[in-house]
Amino acid sequence: MTASERAHALLNRVRALHDEWARVVGQMDEEAVRGPSALPGWTRAHLLSHLARNADGLVNLLTWAKSGVETPMYAGEAARDHDIEKGAYRSVEEIAEDVVGSAARLVEVAESLPDDAWWVRVRARQGREIPAEFVLWLRLSETAIHLADLDVGYDFARVAELLGDEFDTVVGNAIGMYGGELPAVLLIAAEDDGYRHEWRMSEGELTTLTGTRGDVLAWVTGRSDGSTLDGTAPPLPHWL
Repeated sequence: MTASERAHALLNRVRALHDEWARVVGQMDEEAVRGPSALPGWTRAHLLSHLARNADGLVNLLTWAKSGVETPMYAGEAARDHDIEKGAYRSVEEIAEDVVGSAARLVEVAESLPDDAWWVRVRARQGREIPAEFVLWLRLSETAIHLADLDVGYDFARVAELLGDEFDTVVGNAIGMYGGELPAVLLIAAEDDGYRHEWRMSEGELTTLTGTRGDVLAWVTGRSDGSTLDGTAPPLPHWL
């Protein structure tokens, strides 16, 4: 499968998660939007504002890949934080329109990329060089994990289900985002339906941790202390 073929398959999954977000935000009222999310210090409005600005940032990276002109994801960390904070105090209607509209712009730009642009390397928020194809992995992870963070009824088991056959790669990418500063763990996701997958998180004498897909995803993204996993979960670095 070529990078372009992989990208378009990923884009279908991203569209499905965008549809999920559109349904969720379309049902929220002012009280719900102003309530706390599962992320410390952020209301749901902050999280929704972040999701929209994430889409815009990823549009910048895809534009870079398409045009060849360097276009950073954000103007800077301070500008990113300011935009999220400012956006959180709009009306629920404005926030919902922003979430849906920014998602649509991302899909539109992705659909316009020529096949060879998906190989072009761009820089993600933390300075990592990635091929443009990986931009869609970032969006897939963002839209899936933050559904649980929104704290409106999606647990990580449901999030893992929404990821479908992309789940293994999303966990692998999450591990990779720590930049190698990880404990020596053999992480195993296993379910009664026969599903099983392993990730070796670091070298050395391995501690084995086993759990459901939801439990594994929650721990590896810093949303859980790992107490629901079989085995003693060591602490992880701060999730970026």
